[in-house]
Amino acid sequence: MVSTAFPKRIFFGCLLLALTALPQTKPEPLDGVNRPFHDELLDHLEGRWKISGVVVGRQREMDLTAEWVLNHQFLFLDEKDSTAVAGKPGYEAHIYIGYDNASDRYVIHWIDIFGGRFSETLGYSSRSGNSIKFVFEYPDGPFHNTFTWIPDDKSWHFLLEQKNAAGKWTVFADQKATRVKP
Repeated sequence: MVSTAFPKRIFFGCLLLALTALPQTKPEPLDGVNRPFHDELLDHLEGRWKISGVVVGRQREMDLTAEWVLNHQFLFLDEKDSTAVAGKPGYEAHIYIGYDNASDRYVIHWIDIFGGRFSETLGYSSRSGNSIKFVFEYPDGPFHNTFTWIPDDKSWHFLLEQKNAAGKWTVFADQKATRVKP
């Protein structure tokens, strides 16, 4: 009796070798140079804005410019205090909002005049309708910064909240941004 197992092994071995020799195509990574960030909600924030409202119990006004940068990976916000008091540094921040496709969430880098210690923590968020609520887990407690687009008057509402030592959420800032006409 002649065994047919040996030729089958040779056939399947050759088939496997041929399949592994075929060029392998890697799937496109979820994030990277070829995956620019496009977001129709944040597109409304691009441009120049005047921000007014209450920050830590005091009326403040800020100037804000927002533009897409770094291969359209981030919306860059340049925020400057327009009501600075003489002799004291006015508030200024550079903010980068991006999107992590692998984790399916927004990410925000907030760098301001308070230095490196306060810029270590990244904020994360998911979108809910016209709002993006960024959550920061600072060493001294959680902090929320909610960006809400108001389509009726084409403005933005920024609500910043912090949890105090007693565990209660309090308003840090409540502001409205209106577009500056060119």
